[in-house]
Amino acid sequence: MKKLLFVCTENKLRSPTAEAVFSEYEGVEAIGCGTNSNSETPLSGDLVEWADIILVMEKTHKAKVSQKYKALLKGKKLVCLDIPDNYDRMQPELVSLLKAKVPRYMRL
Repeated sequence: MKKLLFVCTENKLRSPTAEAVFSEYEGVEAIGCGTNSNSETPLSGDLVEWADIILVMEKTHKAKVSQKYKALLKGKKLVCLDIPDNYDRMQPELVSLLKAKVPRYMRL
């Protein structure tokens, strides 16, 4: 079972979309979270430890994860998808973008 952690800012649009899309794949567990403390699901050390691959939406998210959880990232893949915050939750263009980018970093 591959464990994917998707990280955006508030866990309201991009990462919940990614969680919904990739949870449908066989052999994949997906969780979305946000870097802000008021996120629906805030990023935590437990989530970082749980994940096999951490997929962030923007470079700022990658910097925050790297800085705050450096010790927990050993042996983990941390990837920036470069998906800006201009999509609504489950917007077809966002879903297409995720389906195009995520498989570059793992077999699905």
